[in-house]
Amino acid sequence: MARFTVTQQVAAPATTVWATMVDWPRHGDWAPLTRVRVTSPRPDGAGAEFVARTGIGPLAFDDPMTVELWQPPGGDGPDDDPGRCEVVKRGRVVLGRAGFSVVPLAGGRSRVDWDEDVTVTPHRVTRLVGPVLSLAGRVGFGATLRAMAKDVERQAR
Repeated sequence: MARFTVTQQVAAPATTVWATMVDWPRHGDWAPLTRVRVTSPRPDGAGAEFVARTGIGPLAFDDPMTVELWQPPGGDGPDDDPGRCEVVKRGRVVLGRAGFSVVPLAGGRSRVDWDEDVTVTPHRVTRLVGPVLSLAGRVGFGATLRAMAKDVERQAR
């Protein structure tokens, strides 16, 4: 498995960041070469399904996901409970789990902790280059979270 965690502080309240993070199609605004579409009747809550299509032309692949855990933040204060969303990746190329927490901080700020534990098919690829995939995940999702933070901060002003 390729495992990684990325953390990003955001100068916006946790409930605002949560609403942005669970607006699945918006992930395509921040992740290069990615479009996301919701495939279930409801976009929110446990059981929601969506597909991220990443790549160009014949080099693109679908990454279908199902939300397994949906716990919005308890509020925007530092003593409020963080929000947590976890998805199962069930594609032909990427399998495993991903999730994020949105932690309320003082001063109307929040922190996003994004984690993934995935396998890429064929599975021997992950065994052979797992550390490289983990590094690529940290770099790629770090950039994605920075873009999300800038977007949310711009809107919060």
